[in-house]
Amino acid sequence: MEKHTKFDDIRPYCDREVIPVIEKLIADPLFKQVTGVIFPKEDWEKFAGRLRSVQSLRDFQHKIIINIIFETVGKTSASIHCTGFENIRKGKAYTYISNHRDIVLDASLLCSLLATNGYETAEIAIGDNLLLFPCIEHLARLNKSFIVKRSVSIRQMLEVSSHLSEYIHYAITEKKESVWIAQREGRAKDSNDRTQESLLKMLAMAGGQDFLGNLKELNIVPVSLSYEYDPCDYLKAQEFQQKRDNPEFKKSQADDLLNMQTGIFGYKGRIHFQFGHPINPSLNRLDNNLPKNELTTTVASLIDKGIFLNYRFYPGNYVAYDRLWGNNSCTKHYTKEDVQIFDAYLNKQLGKIVLENKDIPFLTEKILEMYAYPVKNQLEV
Repeated sequence: MEKHTKFDDIRPYCDREVIPVIEKLIADPLFKQVTGVIFPKEDWEKFAGRLRSVQSLRDFQHKIIINIIFETVGKTSASIHCTGFENIRKGKAYTYISNHRDIVLDASLLCSLLATNGYETAEIAIGDNLLLFPCIEHLARLNKSFIVKRSVSIRQMLEVSSHLSEYIHYAITEKKESVWIAQREGRAKDSNDRTQESLLKMLAMAGGQDFLGNLKELNIVPVSLSYEYDPCDYLKAQEFQQKRDNPEFKKSQADDLLNMQTGIFGYKGRIHFQFGHPINPSLNRLDNNLPKNELTTTVASLIDKGIFLNYRFYPGNYVAYDRLWGNNSCTKHYTKEDVQIFDAYLNKQLGKIVLENKDIPFLTEKILEMYAYPVKNQLEV
């Protein structure tokens, strides 16, 4: 079996598959309907013509995705900045591990910023729980996404993790493609960003070396992303109360779609991405004879530190931190007007929550945590 064929169930599409997949998309009534909702001013026949001009994955990203991302985010943000390009080399494949705020935008924005600065885009890890319809899977795999299978039994998990690890190593070492993956499964809804040790164990399963050797092969780079405002903050707070009141609560497909839509089209204020330093030099200093669990914890903390130190903060972060834990220690970072603006924003978001028994103090605390935890974590390192 060819290596490429071995990963057919999870890999992105390849260039020879692009044209037939695009024809499937154009023929899908749901895709046409969704396109009409998202881009009401877009003429369908012209858009279908643009899609038919696409011949490769690179074409799809540069002609379709990057334009859509910057056009959409341009309307829903005040500014977008990215720093740290001096820490990565063109032509070298990296595993970008980042904190995770938005289901769709985090990786798409990062790839768009890489492309506009002359770097190749990264392949994107996406959970199969988000591939709600065939057209979403087609779009994701055209956009260089590979699938993380989450809806499997515990018995299948080891096999699925090993397969995923093997694919990521194959992408980095043989395809020479960078990879983006979130530091944990799903978003850290309280913004207390911590790298899951299970992620590192999965990444180290393949490679044919020891634990540290397999991780070094992946050229891990921590990436910090900061949104001034998280448009999904009220939905995350609402989910916290739903889970508190009913431990069996699970989001529906409609909830996932609402989160995607809100994240893309809601106001984000200022946006900042920062590439940290590759962690291989730090891995080289670790004692390979330490117990594996201790090594895993140490590597996770290295990635966390790389993310924490490169956050970009805005007045609302400091206001939230002072409200929860800071005892007014951060007042030099905001004005009375900043407090009024943040309070008005907070009240507006709380007003969007639709629950019969809204627990305002609890919901307020949860939204404050989302803006305060990054400050708390940076101060602690």
